[in-house]
Amino acid sequence: MSNFNIDSLYNSFSESNVINPKYFEKYGVKRGLRNPDGTGVMAGVTNICNVHGYVVNEGEKQPCEGELIFRGYNIRELIGKAVAEDRFGYEEIVYLLLSGKLPTKTELADFSMLLSDNRALPNYFFEDMILKAPSKNIMNKLARSTLALYSYDDDPEEVSAKHEIDTAISLIAKMPVIMVSAYQVKRRYYYGESMIMHPLISGQSAAENILSILRPDRAFTRNEAKLLDLMLMLHAEHGGGNNSTFTTRVLTSSGTDPYSTYAAAIGSLKGPRHGGANHKVIEMQKCVKENVQNWEDEGEVADFLRKILRREAGDGSGLIYGMGHAVYTLSDPRAVILKEYARSMAEGTEYEKEFHLLESIERLTPELFEEEKGNGKVMCANIDMYSGFVYTMLGIPEDLFTPLFAVSRMAGWCAHRFEEICTGRRIIRPAYKSVLKEKEYIPLDERE
Repeated sequence: MSNFNIDSLYNSFSESNVINPKYFEKYGVKRGLRNPDGTGVMAGVTNICNVHGYVVNEGEKQPCEGELIFRGYNIRELIGKAVAEDRFGYEEIVYLLLSGKLPTKTELADFSMLLSDNRALPNYFFEDMILKAPSKNIMNKLARSTLALYSYDDDPEEVSAKHEIDTAISLIAKMPVIMVSAYQVKRRYYYGESMIMHPLISGQSAAENILSILRPDRAFTRNEAKLLDLMLMLHAEHGGGNNSTFTTRVLTSSGTDPYSTYAAAIGSLKGPRHGGANHKVIEMQKCVKENVQNWEDEGEVADFLRKILRREAGDGSGLIYGMGHAVYTLSDPRAVILKEYARSMAEGTEYEKEFHLLESIERLTPELFEEEKGNGKVMCANIDMYSGFVYTMLGIPEDLFTPLFAVSRMAGWCAHRFEEICTGRRIIRPAYKSVLKEKEYIPLDERE
């Protein structure tokens, strides 16, 4: 039996891995690939998406209203047309992202059916890969299942347009089924609740499919499915610089297979600084609701938000989650769109009071942040301010908030992988400056 004192390794974790911040300034290192003004370091060009949140005028960053453009089409128009025509829009956006063009009516109908036909998991996949190895975190199971699908591919290392497109369609279609299956297993294994597994219904949209296999009675209204469809559209893509999409680009540039690439992207999205941030927003909102007696008293709400900013309340980070974004300044178009649908759905229900509380948090935070920090930062609500609220109104459990993000974003990841394969052609390999000084080797018997 080993007598090794592992405390020495524990202690070295920080001692050996902390670098003096002065080196970053000395060598002009842009931490997090960010410029001093918060803008991202230019790492590539893309035809897929434009995330527009500010302009640079004579070298200075200037705030502006946010815009989100998919393949040249404004997200507001893509959503607006689908709503006006009373149809589901996520499948159209998936086709647009993968192909670069809008589908005809026939192409859209055929493509939607193709996705439906690809939803079923391989024989015994559920039993072997999901049921027998339950996970506390559904994102973990999504990543593991994506990797496992490699073994069910006759030629997973094939490099061709056909294989890439077929794999993308298969994964986009299967992710919702894996997500709900993993959640049902978690309910049984960790919550001691009944596991309810429904057969798939052919021809349903992605949103309909999710609600149909998630709800015990399979019942949902068309308006509920349309609202979930809206969430899928808003989360489908967000440019090449966000962490999970950049991860997709990095993995793809190495020449690895699509399953490894998309599993890595899921792992990135899981992080609380990225897709997992929606859990921090929900946690903070619960804290506000529990500690503010009168939600309609903006003075009381403001007082508690000040405590959060001063690290006297909340998780001690000094952050008001759901506010601020790496790119957007005056507005996040996704949050603007979602807020209006959230308002409409909450009116006249038990959720209306909570919606107005979130509005107050959004309205008060920029002023309070400037009051406390005084750095002149312009900030707006991001999509996470209202996404959890909408999911809650739809009866979707918090366990699935981030997985739903991954289910939707798979389309964007696939599009960026395609572009990296066709255009990148160089492994992404930024430089790191070593600040380590050479040491004289000490013989083993002389070490203390």
